[in-house]
Amino acid sequence: MDTYRNRNNAAYRQLIPKSIVEHSKRVLFFKAFFPQLVSGPIVKAHFFLPQIEEKFLHSIRWEYVFKNLTLGYFFKMVIADNLKDHTSIITYPYFEAESTLTLLIALFGYSMQIFADFAGYSLIALGLAALFGYQFPINFNFPYISTSFSEFWRRWHISLSSFLREYLYIPLGGNRKGEARTCLNLFLTMVLGGLWHGAAWSYAVWGAFHGLALLLERYITTHLKIRETRISQIFKGGLVFSLVTLGWLLFKLPEFSHVVAFFKALTTNYNRPLNTLPVALILLFSMPVIAYHIWYVWGEQSMERIWVQKRLLQVEPYVLGCMLFMIITNSGSSTDFIYFQF
Repeated sequence: MDTYRNRNNAAYRQLIPKSIVEHSKRVLFFKAFFPQLVSGPIVKAHFFLPQIEEKFLHSIRWEYVFKNLTLGYFFKMVIADNLKDHTSIITYPYFEAESTLTLLIALFGYSMQIFADFAGYSLIALGLAALFGYQFPINFNFPYISTSFSEFWRRWHISLSSFLREYLYIPLGGNRKGEARTCLNLFLTMVLGGLWHGAAWSYAVWGAFHGLALLLERYITTHLKIRETRISQIFKGGLVFSLVTLGWLLFKLPEFSHVVAFFKALTTNYNRPLNTLPVALILLFSMPVIAYHIWYVWGEQSMERIWVQKRLLQVEPYVLGCMLFMIITNSGSSTDFIYFQF
């Protein structure tokens, strides 16, 4: 598809050998390159094909490889694999016996788990690709600091967002055919993006939920003049995170009837006692994800303070060392990556 669409682009044609055999070999290598094969990041041909060349051991960026692999395995093995044992109370019918507060905290923990699982896989893929001399695009860019849904989709599974935009939204007409058609194209893209994860009502509703949120946000941004303050930014960030977390319930419970039952338990179980042990462990294993985002915000907001940047760089090796220690001593029970089910 990329070759056909760019057939009149001279720069792209230079990537395509004249021999169909050579072209097929390069495409086969591109499609078989294993680090991103199952869960991403989704790598496009024009990004990968120019990198196919002779590689040398001395050109491997070992520090980059080490950091990505360590953080990726820490997110997956220590955070996601431990959280999954305690967020399992969300599954049907176990959640029917839990209190409202327990269920809300468990849903918060699942939001942390799904980020650690998805981002962990992508970081491992980036590290493994770099180990072979190939560069992959960043797939997760601290999505839980987003203050809008459009920003969230620029930070969450970035390669999927760009894939949906390039192969669905723009071919449908994008924003070139008037406001009404733009809104329809945006909504259809999100619904189809939901169904891409699986043929179930929950995934379609999840896509429609995000599509409606983007449309409402588009209307507010276009027609309402809201003065931005630090308080409003914090409020919007909390609102976006809460709604995104609520949406992850549709991933945890693909059976839509179970989602309805979960909301019924939320409204009726408020008098039941808090399940303290799983709640405490969920909050404990969620802290590294929260700290990861705070680290980024602190570093970004203090770009002009050189001493803060130096201090963060000085602390980083010790943090990575602690992560390695935790991987060895405190990994959860092994399980597949969540994205393997899609």
